[in-house]
Amino acid sequence: MAIIPQKKLFGWREVEELGDLERLVLVLESMPDERLVRAMEEVRYKGRDDYPVRAVWNSILAGIVYEHNTIASLRRELKRNAQLRELCGFDPWKGVEAVPTDFAYSRFLNRLMTTYSHLVEEMFNSLVETAMELLPDFGSVLAIDGKALPSFANGKSDQKPDGRRDVDGDWGKKVYKGNRADGTPYEKVVKWFGYRLHLIVDAEYELPVHYRVTPASNAEIIEAHGMINILASQHPELLERCGELSADRGYDDTKFIEKLWDEYGIKPVIDIRNMWKEDHDKTRLLGDHTNVGYDFKGTIYCYCPSETKERQMAYGGFEEDRQTLKYRCPATHYGIECEGQNQCPVSRGIRIKMSENRRLFTPIARSSYKWGRSYKKRTAVERVNSRIDGFFNFENHNIRGLQKMNIRCGLAFCVMLSMAVGRVRQERPDLMRSLVASA
Repeated sequence: MAIIPQKKLFGWREVEELGDLERLVLVLESMPDERLVRAMEEVRYKGRDDYPVRAVWNSILAGIVYEHNTIASLRRELKRNAQLRELCGFDPWKGVEAVPTDFAYSRFLNRLMTTYSHLVEEMFNSLVETAMELLPDFGSVLAIDGKALPSFANGKSDQKPDGRRDVDGDWGKKVYKGNRADGTPYEKVVKWFGYRLHLIVDAEYELPVHYRVTPASNAEIIEAHGMINILASQHPELLERCGELSADRGYDDTKFIEKLWDEYGIKPVIDIRNMWKEDHDKTRLLGDHTNVGYDFKGTIYCYCPSETKERQMAYGGFEEDRQTLKYRCPATHYGIECEGQNQCPVSRGIRIKMSENRRLFTPIARSSYKWGRSYKKRTAVERVNSRIDGFFNFENHNIRGLQKMNIRCGLAFCVMLSMAVGRVRQERPDLMRSLVASA
């Protein structure tokens, strides 16, 4: 019997293929915004209601979905598009007069940033919980990375704040190193003024689970420690689900690696920096063993007692109860002829305790095929960052100030999760058959 591969409950490509109107409907129906809207309506109470709170809020979400980077652009679209006005909740009998003024939008957004930003965070956390309920494997594999968020300003000014300059951002730098095709090393330095987005995403569904916006100079690894702690308090079940977390070498930190495994049982899949300045491309002897060595990546080698040959030992798996990595003799495992096999002290294999070097020896051996496959999942966070730039228009924004940048990121992630939640709900449970149909 032929086995038909099953389609995932959610794929971001399905959302991208939807029309603009369908995406907006997904957002408006799935956004858990009732508490926010009611709070803003209670403050207005008996005041003027020329522009209803719910309609203005819906139009702001529409601006994010339709990639309007300014309020002026959104207002022009609302005046032009009667169907959009009605969908947002504006009075159809008023026509273009129903569209709020620039001043009305400014006041609304200012209150949203200064008074109700915590409710935006609540919406985000609520959507993460909903995604966990709808997708049983949501959060099983996580990825973390930082992203540059340049400010819409040239640099910091010491002048008195007047709302037109950015006094919260600072300078950030990221260094990229590698080797060219001919083997020569290269180094690329990227600098920007503004902020840094620290983001943890689900690597399978490419959806955010936690974020933090800081000045650009804040180090990624320092923020990562705090983010994991906050995630554990806000969504403990998610960390219980999580089996692996992948990250680039910017998160290569012994304390972080120990935190993930010792406190939360998460296997760290983090690239490693070469800290062996003078022993580059060399090996060191492992503990008391005379013919077993390792390199700066934690790859294990054995040395034949009879020949002057170095061979990489075969990885045999992780023994959680012993907290050890098991390696096998390459001659036995691969069928290689070795003259000194009978005299070799590790011909029957070897166990290496992780405590030998917690940074090098992790629950998933760095030299294993599984580590390579798991590390590739880290690219999920890069694709989320790409959508932030392209789909949510962060590559062409006019945002200044930490408050504005934080609320704008929060709204973008809420919209992203709302689209995902709405799409999953469309296909469950009575529409489950649509999973076998084209999107």
